[in-house]
Amino acid sequence: MSARNRFSYLCRLWILVAGLLTVAGAVRPVQGAPTQIAFSQSAATVEAYDFVEVTLNVASPDAKNPFTDVAVEGQFGKAGDSQRLAVAGFCDSADGTVFRIRFMPSAPGDYAYSVSYRRGGFEQTYTGTFRASNGHRRGPIRVDPKYPWHFIWEGTGEHYFFNGTTAFFLMGWREERVINYIIERLHNLKINRIRALLAGATETLWGEPVMPGNNFTLSLRPWIAERPENLEKPGIDFARFNIPYWQKWERLLRFARDRDVVISAILDISTHNAQPVAGSEDERRYIRYAVARLSAFSNITYDLGDDLDSFRDEKWAHETGTLIETWDPYKHLATSHPVHRVHQDRASDWFGFTSIQNWSHQQHALMLEERQIQMKTGRIIPQTNEEYGYEDHYPHWAPAPPGNSAETLRQMAWDIAMAGAYGTAGESCRRGTNIWPDSGGGWINGRGDDTMVMLKGYEHLVDFFTSFEWWKTEPHDELVSKGAYCLAKPGEIYAVYLPIRPLCGNEEHFGYKDECGEVTIKLEPGTYDAKWFSASTGEIVPLPPVQGPVWTIPEAPGWLDWALLLRRTDK
Repeated sequence: MSARNRFSYLCRLWILVAGLLTVAGAVRPVQGAPTQIAFSQSAATVEAYDFVEVTLNVASPDAKNPFTDVAVEGQFGKAGDSQRLAVAGFCDSADGTVFRIRFMPSAPGDYAYSVSYRRGGFEQTYTGTFRASNGHRRGPIRVDPKYPWHFIWEGTGEHYFFNGTTAFFLMGWREERVINYIIERLHNLKINRIRALLAGATETLWGEPVMPGNNFTLSLRPWIAERPENLEKPGIDFARFNIPYWQKWERLLRFARDRDVVISAILDISTHNAQPVAGSEDERRYIRYAVARLSAFSNITYDLGDDLDSFRDEKWAHETGTLIETWDPYKHLATSHPVHRVHQDRASDWFGFTSIQNWSHQQHALMLEERQIQMKTGRIIPQTNEEYGYEDHYPHWAPAPPGNSAETLRQMAWDIAMAGAYGTAGESCRRGTNIWPDSGGGWINGRGDDTMVMLKGYEHLVDFFTSFEWWKTEPHDELVSKGAYCLAKPGEIYAVYLPIRPLCGNEEHFGYKDECGEVTIKLEPGTYDAKWFSASTGEIVPLPPVQGPVWTIPEAPGWLDWALLLRRTDK
């Protein structure tokens, strides 16, 4: 080929290549290939049960909706280990310029991970490493495999005495200093679990002086909404998430995690209808997004919805609970909270513990019955009544006087605990929000002041149970006289509770015959250290050593209700 022909050929080839490049550039947005993705890692070392965050910064994003058109996924595990946890990432900007993915290691060691960004036919992958140190973090709560009626902290193996309260619209506070104050105050009252809504709205005030205003809203919208304060027609775009709201939720979780307070994220509530359609792609996108964003926080559990059976059925609960278990790489405990306690998926693997509501003032018998119902499934898990009363609240379904006073609920908490179960109650709202003196909000939004005394009484319950190995005991009311309750590991530990007894003397006239007179306890032979514990004040009164096999319990050293702890000393 002559030089002239060769030059002509090269020119034509260049024109062809340039044309192809132009065409490729023209179709690039359809193929979904962004100009550039920059990956960055938050830290080289983190403590076990904290997380490493990988941020993806996308230059010139072209996804029409980054929440639906882009997938960020990853895997991680210990270096050299073939087993990997699959983790989903999430979009963290309305325009698709920022995505994140989080890896929570469960043990010290060296870890390796990979992250992929996919948009249409385009995919880009990034790999990295990090080290986890032992920071002695408690990690997630789990069902104790040895004593499955109870919980443990996975990270330390310590047992978790579940002591909860409800603060549905905690996220309704516009200033995070208020949210932090609430968590700190409840933590100081020995509350270690808070039930809070992730999504929900209401115009129902339940007879309480809690009103929305510039500082507080009763509309929690995790999606973009045209009219977020409108109850029935908020104009929600269920395909786009409200990023600042989710970031605020994460800061709440981090603040609570630093205080070992578990947050129960309630997916929705029955007080409004502006919800994704049950089982729809919109609904599943929401739940999967929640799991992707929140599961790297060790202090979370999932609740499928408050009063769930009033807006979702049992088939939905089983399918959704199973999906959460599938999507959550860390397998946080999950539950459901129906109106009717029979509507529970008790036998399913995803179902971590019961969360019933029952307003009876016969809580001891009720929770013993709950244990029997659970045993019939062949699967033992912790039993909790997470809605048995609100301080000073007298709804039409509440039992007759004395109603739900702080004192009544304190005693009911002991009834529940002495059945080997756990409870969640709510503080008074009588000192409300945006109504003078504007210092409360109680179970509706979590805020409280010193006029709310119920949880002070619950502190004594926590002190008593955490003074011995309560998880090793079982209900043994047959060992004590009628009217008293007993938890025991026979031959080692006996915890006895004597509820407030009637004034005796006219017991036959008033029908109290079986609840008066001496109280006895049957013990395995041996010598036991004994002490009284005032359930109302926390006072401790030592007793002389006790001998079995039958011991007549002396008269309590004061009024109201008392507990008694016996521990074997001669083994």
